[in-house]
Amino acid sequence: MMEGSRPLRILRDVAAVTVTGLFMFPIFWWALTSIKPISAIFDKDRVNFFDFTPTFINYGVTLFGQSRSQIAIDEGLGMGVAGADAYDSRQSILESIIVSLGATAVTMGVAVFAAYAISRMTFRGRGSYLNWVLGQRFMPPIAILIPLVTIYKVAGLRDTDNLYMGYIGLMMIYALMNLPIAVLLMKSFLDDVPKDVDEAAMIDGATRWQTFRKVVLPMVKGGVAASAVLVFIFSWTEFLLSLFLTTDIRTVPVKIQTFVTSTGNEWGFIAALGTAAVIPSFIFILLVQKHLVRGLTLGSLKE
Repeated sequence: MMEGSRPLRILRDVAAVTVTGLFMFPIFWWALTSIKPISAIFDKDRVNFFDFTPTFINYGVTLFGQSRSQIAIDEGLGMGVAGADAYDSRQSILESIIVSLGATAVTMGVAVFAAYAISRMTFRGRGSYLNWVLGQRFMPPIAILIPLVTIYKVAGLRDTDNLYMGYIGLMMIYALMNLPIAVLLMKSFLDDVPKDVDEAAMIDGATRWQTFRKVVLPMVKGGVAASAVLVFIFSWTEFLLSLFLTTDIRTVPVKIQTFVTSTGNEWGFIAALGTAAVIPSFIFILLVQKHLVRGLTLGSLKE
């Protein structure tokens, strides 16, 4: 199949770079704002791109607990007066890591087995069941928020009643929210493993469990990693459920929201914490991008 003329290929590449640049520019601006002093952020006369002296004060305050009042005195940046605890986000980062890792472990523990069963077993209504599973992911969290808050309060899963149960409750709802996409991703990977592999292993004397654990699962470990990364990112960036289901536990998105105050928005701190929170997602996606793109095709490509 011909790839087209050279001018057409150049036009296609230019269009691709332009679209990518448009999507990446907000992230670039976010990162740039995180290293701006307050005078450059709130410059009313012009849009300040690079005409400023970079500073890592915003990262020092949010990620390392430095006192912004002392920094303002030392550096003369006029950042105002506030204690270190108001913007110290180390506890929120730790809480986000605990909740996201826990939710990822629960989700993948269920999704791997469920996807294997759907991939290997034939039963009546299988297609409708898959559509129902996918449909659960389309439901907006706000649609179930009010009854969910009531259920959590009655069941004692609010962190105001018990801190540890608050962690468990948040992990459970994140796992439930991400389970449909994890099941469908894992099914697409498992579908690429021929059933003949299972049959050959069982003919040699392996049980179904041994076939799954020792033969099939190692063949889709890249898919497991890609699905786990996606689930982790969804849990890491979730805001609404964490905001309404917890009070003492503050994940990173909720912590960022507290930087919007009645006296103004702390854009430097918001950008610094937001940029730091995005970096792990970029790293994980780069590590598993090949498997992730393959899994999102949901079995439409055959090698």
